[in-house]
Amino acid sequence: MAGYLILLAALAADCAPYVKGATGGDYYNPEQAQGLALVEAYHFGPVVEGLQRGQSASLGSDIAYTLEHFPNHPRALSALARLAQRLRKEQVPATRFSVECYFQRAIAFVPEDGAARALYGAYLLSLRRDKEAIEQLESAVALQPAHAAAWYNLGLARARQKSYPAALEAAHKAYGMGFPLPGLRQRLKAAQAWREPELLDPVVTH
Repeated sequence: MAGYLILLAALAADCAPYVKGATGGDYYNPEQAQGLALVEAYHFGPVVEGLQRGQSASLGSDIAYTLEHFPNHPRALSALARLAQRLRKEQVPATRFSVECYFQRAIAFVPEDGAARALYGAYLLSLRRDKEAIEQLESAVALQPAHAAAWYNLGLARARQKSYPAALEAAHKAYGMGFPLPGLRQRLKAAQAWREPELLDPVVTH
């Protein structure tokens, strides 16, 4: 029991929760826009978001600085995940935490942020952790029903699990919102599970 508690303490230390300082907070809070603009000006310009180079220090350091101040910054979370995938690392050099920890910190700070959950789900999907991805993506579309990318990725995850009716429903949601990538449709067609929305059985009412 003592060893288990020590392990829990170590895990908590490895992913310390976000603590708001004088500058920072919720990315979507308009009252904190001035601080956001300042952080982005010095640490998250186009060269950082495009993963070209660091702006004030190393690439990882600038992204981490942004997330230390605004943990649910969606473009910074996306950039961190893309950089980790490019490097094939769970933790990007010059960052304090793993990529997964940064997502967990964002969600813990603003649980109703569907965009953070959608990005986390996409990251988990890239790691083929489909069950966990589905959990995050379902939460994302519940919070933000118009999030087309979350519906698309949810469809991909469901298709991988061969849950084709659920995958088809998610696909119709995504494509109905204009999502451009054809991969989910092609996957469902290959599995002979694709049906155009107008070909679905009509709902009979009495």
